Amino acid sequence: MKYSDIPGAQTIVAYCQAYGIKNIVISPGSRNAPLTLGFTKNTFFNCYSIVDERCAAFFALGMSNQLQEPTALVCTSGSAVLNYYPAVAEAFYGHVPLVVISADRPQYKIDIGDGQTIRQENILEKHIGYSANLKQDVCHASEVIDRLATDLRSDTQEAVQQFNSQEIRKALTVAISQKLPVHINAPFEEPLYGTVKGTSIEIPEMDFYPKKNETYLSELLSLWHHTKRKMVLVGVNRPEAVEQKHIERLGEDESVVVLTETTSNLHHEHFFASIDSIIAPIEMQQNREEIFERLRPELLLTFGGMIVSKKIKAFLRRHRPKYHYHIGYEQHNDTFFSLTQRLEMVPQDFFEEVFKNTKPLKSSFRNNWSKFKIHYHQKRPEYLKQVPFSDFSVFSAIVESIPGQYQAHFANSSAIRYSQLFDIHPSVKMYCNRGTSGIEGSTSTAVGASIHNGSPTLLVTGDLGFFYDGNALWNNYIRPDFRIIVVNNSGGGIFRILPGAENTEEFATYFETRHSLTAQQTCDLYGFEYIRANGPDELSKALKQFYKESNEPKLLEVFTPTELNDKILLAYFDFLSSKQL
Repeated sequence: MKYSDIPGAQTIVAYCQAYGIKNIVISPGSRNAPLTLGFTKNTFFNCYSIVDERCAAFFALGMSNQLQEPTALVCTSGSAVLNYYPAVAEAFYGHVPLVVISADRPQYKIDIGDGQTIRQENILEKHIGYSANLKQDVCHASEVIDRLATDLRSDTQEAVQQFNSQEIRKALTVAISQKLPVHINAPFEEPLYGTVKGTSIEIPEMDFYPKKNETYLSELLSLWHHTKRKMVLVGVNRPEAVEQKHIERLGEDESVVVLTETTSNLHHEHFFASIDSIIAPIEMQQNREEIFERLRPELLLTFGGMIVSKKIKAFLRRHRPKYHYHIGYEQHNDTFFSLTQRLEMVPQDFFEEVFKNTKPLKSSFRNNWSKFKIHYHQKRPEYLKQVPFSDFSVFSAIVESIPGQYQAHFANSSAIRYSQLFDIHPSVKMYCNRGTSGIEGSTSTAVGASIHNGSPTLLVTGDLGFFYDGNALWNNYIRPDFRIIVVNNSGGGIFRILPGAENTEEFATYFETRHSLTAQQTCDLYGFEYIRANGPDELSKALKQFYKESNEPKLLEVFTPTELNDKILLAYFDFLSSKQL
């Protein structure tokens, strides 16, 4: 097996192998050649080549999310690493482990006019768990160092090696134990392509362990057993994170209201999905404050990542619970301005403790919520029958059509918000980049997540998000069972539900971003079967063939009316508020 002849590159590769980081996403370049040689010539690693660094980073993020383990990113020097930043920020707030490895120019070539050179040290520090700025090896290209870098002459290679090993070790430990992105910046001097047959890099034993914190557990358990108004609110949550037996126990307890979102991946007939369909109609009632007070929890328990619903955030900020505990190892923001304590344990372990010696409490709390849930369940089908072809009816049809066991990725903005209004089949595994909630990278993330998933993958996206991430399909890793649905309303239609002069030219250009693009040329370029639908009959027919097995991936583009969608969505909540209980 061959290795780069640069010790720093050898050390990075050796540590990645020792820490079990198998998947490496590489963007082509020259300065990162020592790393590329080390990873690609080692059969332990699965290496992927993605040219566009922004797409590469989201591709890696999707893979890390799917596998629940770090994926490494490797890029050349200069602006390349900056293109990772959107995905790094998403990983930071979404608690997804990524290992960013950027090759760099030597320090003495920074800010002297050398090509592809920027100030790379600590460049991602605001949104990562750790920055490891490695030292340049002094045993490699020593004649250049003697000529240009007098300040490096005092370092011994042994000291450099010890420092670099410690820094790499710290970075990888944070990525694995805290589920955060980290950055390793490695300066390499030319020549870059030399190899050797062996390596003498030694890796010490790993010593990272998850934190354990039981200080407040007994306090929370006591509250749980005696409180008759408990709410469990679940954000982004990986599928099967909580065993079904605990889900059943939660569903049995009348004192517990479990609010879920499509990204929560939790299902029970007594849980409350489609949160906005419950809260929005109440906001329109004259006695809303009285109703909300009946619905206010005394104890709020949260776990998982970010919450999509603005309605539940506003409700819990205005009608704050007396106690709020968050369960999880990840850092959690005080979203509702009422956080009592964070317990560093996985939800599964917490519920094991809860249900050891507890019985469901008699309470009217769940029933107070249930009548509003029953109301929208009765009214929603009635509303669908009377509305014309639009985003609302299209997303209803899409959600209903997703086959069981599929992995579904919904893009941000309209796509994920519409998905919240309808019932997802319990076997469908739902994902969305909710760390920063940006539209960039949704396609790349879905492609990366599909690589190691046994079932087919579906991406549902709006037109702007799809075109924005156009290079996502520029790779050789698209599976034939990969599916994309693009809901094309010719712009950022979600902005029409916000206050503003939506009928002005400025609005259409600078907010809505009106366009006449279609995805057909993209499909021709990347070898996708292209299907289009312009009405309910065409959509129904298209969905029947869309999920069938094929030798190439498929994209279905559905065209909806630009100036009608917002009115139909807003009218839905008005409709639900009529004859409210």
